[in-house]
Amino acid sequence: MSNALIQVQNLCKIYDNEGVKTTALSNADFRIKKGEFVSIMGPSGSGKSTLMQILGMLDRPTEGKYFFEGKDTFKFDDDTLAEIRNKKIGFVFQSFNLLPRTSVYENVELPLLYDQKPDKNNEKKVMDALVAVGMEHREKYLSNQLSGGEKQRVAIARALVNNPDVVFADEPTGNLDSKSGLQVMKILQKLNGDGHTIVLVTHETYTAEHAQRILYMKDGQIIADDPVKNRRVADGEEQLLK
Repeated sequence: MSNALIQVQNLCKIYDNEGVKTTALSNADFRIKKGEFVSIMGPSGSGKSTLMQILGMLDRPTEGKYFFEGKDTFKFDDDTLAEIRNKKIGFVFQSFNLLPRTSVYENVELPLLYDQKPDKNNEKKVMDALVAVGMEHREKYLSNQLSGGEKQRVAIARALVNNPDVVFADEPTGNLDSKSGLQVMKILQKLNGDGHTIVLVTHETYTAEHAQRILYMKDGQIIADDPVKNRRVADGEEQLLK
């Protein structure tokens, strides 16, 4: 377990609505090493978002074990979970979740403001994160002045600002056109190349194949765990990036 950033054993999630029980996740069992890029892929309702919510410590499993950095998360209280989410985990969502009429800089700075101990290096952290996604020239723009692709890049910068151990990206290209979506995936690949662990949730094969490995889900179960073979540049991809 020592080289696994994430390890789950027989993970289950059952929702109980007035006595009606629905199994959203059943007997998930896998590990993700530090520095890996893993996609979780499946159709709508397959349980992939439920799994990401648990891995991101936004929800707790009904049964099973989840170890993060070798530690049993079941033993963490709510304050510990909140601290880990802020310090060690970055989130990127399909809907961007940026504050409207607020500057790019202020949106990226937001996670740093939750820290009880102010850091003199906050400005450098924000600018480093913006540089990493190629948005430093937009620092003073308001979020509602940006295109969809630019908004997602700012959202990625916000996820990076605390230099997290892992970035969870839930359908990050879902609201983007092909060119913007490809740019976002290339940024995630670059971040992975720089050492960040990336966990991507998607229903698209093309998007999933930017990872090194794909967990396939159906009806709440992981039905396959396969490496991505050497990916060739798709027709028109180089043209899209120009």
